Amino acid sequence: MNFEERWLKASKRHGISKLKASQDDALLKIERIPEMIGIAEAPSLTVDDPEGWHIQVFRSIDSSSVKGFPKDPKEAPSRNLLCGKNVLIDMSIHTAYINAIRAAQHFIYIENQYFLGSSYNWDSHKDIGANNLIPMEIALKIADKIRANERFAAYILIPMWPEGVPSGAPTQRILYWQHKTMQMMYGTIYKALVDAGLENDYEPQDYLNFFCLGNREALNRENSLNAQNSTCENTPQASSKKNGRFMIYIHSKGMIVDDEYVLLGSANINQRSMEGTRDTEIAMGAYQPRHTWARKRSHPQGQIYGYRMSLWAEHIGGIEGCFEQPESLECVRRVRSLGELNWKQFADERVTEMKAHLLKYPVEVDRRGKVGALPGCAKFPDVGGKILGSFTAIQENLTI
Repeated sequence: MNFEERWLKASKRHGISKLKASQDDALLKIERIPEMIGIAEAPSLTVDDPEGWHIQVFRSIDSSSVKGFPKDPKEAPSRNLLCGKNVLIDMSIHTAYINAIRAAQHFIYIENQYFLGSSYNWDSHKDIGANNLIPMEIALKIADKIRANERFAAYILIPMWPEGVPSGAPTQRILYWQHKTMQMMYGTIYKALVDAGLENDYEPQDYLNFFCLGNREALNRENSLNAQNSTCENTPQASSKKNGRFMIYIHSKGMIVDDEYVLLGSANINQRSMEGTRDTEIAMGAYQPRHTWARKRSHPQGQIYGYRMSLWAEHIGGIEGCFEQPESLECVRRVRSLGELNWKQFADERVTEMKAHLLKYPVEVDRRGKVGALPGCAKFPDVGGKILGSFTAIQENLTI
């Protein structure tokens, strides 16, 4: 449906083609596609099947990019659309994230290519326009749980640096906004700990942690000599090859909530993807009715649980008992500890094979929630570029 609505908008007739009584259209009708004929009668799971799913599709798009939105703005609310200037906007991906975060009771696990937003609550640059609510909603969820004296954890997995040259101006600007987002979240959590009188018992990283992925491969002697004798041995690429060190890029965009709900799609957690009037995105939210906390009255262990555990097994290099309760303090501290050990191995001068890939994101967060540079590691190994980013004068909407 989404593709068809976009095609019909993009293939709108112009000029003399408007005068033709008919128009050839390469868009196939679904009911004429052989593979789709009879699909309604194909075998399917019943509503009561324990492995059944409920799925909903969400979009970030506006009426300038899609055909089928109502022409009367008064009809927008009934279609869950927002009214902009001469445009109707579908921001349902953003709404889906917010609703899922607000409904979360135990933990959130996110993998995304970008993570920045809620600039209205940053300590500076509040009017930059990165106003999506997702980072702030996560921080507020954790704060509410702290004040209620309940456990909650958020694990956020992002690339070591976003797409581009890490020392380049656009990438540095994005990393700067990312740092602002982290600082805002940790500051909110620390304030909640103080309000609850728990700042001496817990620290912000007992609730929220950021990770990235990386790997090291020990080169054999011949390859090592070739790397050292490279004619471009002073380049970041040569240094990375010599040290057998490289990041594993996170390009996924998904969130798991309480092992009962999953949200997957094309949308990054930034303003471009969530605004609805810029990049067009699509996503789906899904759950298994037979595998929810309400139905099981305990931790569900359906396919979403299996999906998360398989991701963790891949990233961490194995499965431990505490991983079954991601919200527990034991699990949070264990995963963070493993990430810190892996980062030390990744950044070490000695080249050793890594058995796991999950790295603690290379920033230091103190007990008061202050985010700063990791001692001795203000820049990314081999490739350079400040990990906390830097503010450079370029067009804002390209980096938020």
